Amino acid sequence: MTQAPEKKNVISRLYRWVYNGLERTVWMGIQYTYPRRFVSPLGYLGVLTGMTFLVLGVTGGFLMIYYQPTLAGCGNVTCAYNSVANINNSVPFGYMIRNIHYTASNAMVLLAILHLYYQYFSGRFKIKNEILWVTGILLGIITGVEAYSGYDLLFNQRSGLAIEIGASLTNASPVIGTQLRLALFGSGFTDFILRLYSAHVFILPMIMLILVFIHFPRYLVFDLPVIATFVGGLFLVAAIFPVALNVPYSPTNPQLTIPEWYLVGIYALLRTFYDKFVMGGLIPALFFLMAIVVPFVDTSKKLNWRDRPFFTALGITTIAQVLITTGWGFYINPNVSLTTLQRLYVNPTYYFASMLGVTALSFIGTYAFLRYIKSKERVRKAVAPMGLVLSRRWVYIVFLLLIFAQVGMNLLAAQAVVLSLKNMVLFDTGAILITFGVMVHLYRYSQSLPF
Repeated sequence: MTQAPEKKNVISRLYRWVYNGLERTVWMGIQYTYPRRFVSPLGYLGVLTGMTFLVLGVTGGFLMIYYQPTLAGCGNVTCAYNSVANINNSVPFGYMIRNIHYTASNAMVLLAILHLYYQYFSGRFKIKNEILWVTGILLGIITGVEAYSGYDLLFNQRSGLAIEIGASLTNASPVIGTQLRLALFGSGFTDFILRLYSAHVFILPMIMLILVFIHFPRYLVFDLPVIATFVGGLFLVAAIFPVALNVPYSPTNPQLTIPEWYLVGIYALLRTFYDKFVMGGLIPALFFLMAIVVPFVDTSKKLNWRDRPFFTALGITTIAQVLITTGWGFYINPNVSLTTLQRLYVNPTYYFASMLGVTALSFIGTYAFLRYIKSKERVRKAVAPMGLVLSRRWVYIVFLLLIFAQVGMNLLAAQAVVLSLKNMVLFDTGAILITFGVMVHLYRYSQSLPF
């Protein structure tokens, strides 16, 4: 009977020792909030982006052990491609780690975009200072560059063509084009892979970490059920949509490929065959510059998107333009009798006409919708709190069923490991994390129920 107090005393002393040791560190300057009920994750999309960055760091660290950043010495196949193939096919759990890493890289870009637009339309960037907004835009740009440098390291046909486009785009920069290409890509395929590798695993992540310390506010929401469910979702997507190795890069290969979805818009601009620097450099730079100056222009006290018609229309316009530009980027002329350049050609008349068209429709549609709301005098009302969805008895029943499901999924995952069913291991692991998140939320929900 005397062991329990002693054990509690040991745990209490360990907690105080850790707390006192961290008291003067940066981590104690951050105030973490652990919600006692479900809170919409839209408000902390930035935290989810940070968690995705953590997943990328862990999985990327494992991939670094086996990756070889060199193109020579492996026969007809480059060592970079060969090492990734080895990770994918031979290294224990390498297939799963690589797919999680790839899925998380796409998820981080998507989360960064969603986070930006949520802050924009909700007007939350006005509550904080401009530095957080500017560093957020810079983080978004670097996130895209980091993802680009990552998928280029495979050096398959898709990444090889992306490197060619990147090198030619930097070379087209006025005055410093040649020097910039040599600094970023080197003198050719003999040394660019090492430069991209160092940028991907060290230079860009260090810049991102510095910006994160400036960008992240002092108050962070850490909702364990949502985070566990989100990470489980990454595993599920990685299992359902595994990334292919594709074929090794060859400059003579006529295969037509499209870059990752977050670069397709710039790819469409380049395919108009106008000046490369203007299309692939200046226009995207103007887009990001417009985003940076928003808090310095939209200085009103109004936060809600309904009260800011011009900036709401501007935001919707940017979304529409990104979507239609991406659509053009995915377009390839189906006529196989044409040459490669003819099939990739995007008619600039149609392209810019569609851009102007969606701009006009976005502004007209936004103002018309806001006027319709005002004419109908639809005043926003507070939503009454929901009643009890589940009684305590049903919470116990569902929780017990989830425990059985959790045990069953763990057994299935173990069996999948034994049978080397890689996608099934990923799927089961994701389901386990999602179930865990639901269980934690259910427990949190049960604390608000009357006895």
